[in-house]
Amino acid sequence: MIKTLDTVQLINAYANGYFPMPEPKTEEILWYYPDPRAVIPLDGFHCSKSLAKKLKQGIFTHTVDQDFLGVMKGCAGRKETWINKEFFRAYSELHQLGFAHSLEVWRGKKMVGGVYGVSIGAAFFAESKFHLETDASKVAIYYLVQELNQRDFNLLEVQFLTPHLARLGAREISANEYLRLLKKAVSKAQKW
Repeated sequence: MIKTLDTVQLINAYANGYFPMPEPKTEEILWYYPDPRAVIPLDGFHCSKSLAKKLKQGIFTHTVDQDFLGVMKGCAGRKETWINKEFFRAYSELHQLGFAHSLEVWRGKKMVGGVYGVSIGAAFFAESKFHLETDASKVAIYYLVQELNQRDFNLLEVQFLTPHLARLGAREISANEYLRLLKKAVSKAQKW
């Protein structure tokens, strides 16, 4: 039973379409390769009128890689979470190596939302997001898409389609289509 993750294993897994999650009761690491897979097209983010209004008000600011552990803690701060101590350790190592990143959403000096994930080549794999204020996770995804476009990324993977992500423009694609897009994106010599 495998309960640990190493950075080489994680990078290889993401580059080949897999991502880990622990089994809730035993914490054994399980590897997932969903079909279909959810992505947010980087030219297809849907900004609703209410979200556009909130962004225009300027009540939120964002930063990148300023509080990676804080974002992970925010994402883990719910009744049921798969983000255990091993995930904190492994993804912190990925962050230190430049393969995991966070985007923080602030209201004043308080972090109220964020998203973190893994970056390989021109692909970003969003792992989890959180919000402490209404719309803060939507704001995080909005700014993540902006950052990825500025950095000339090709792929934003969000694992599974949810109604929340669908409202932001996420869609499902087949595992074969995902693998085609993934191979192209990870082969790019892109750096975060």
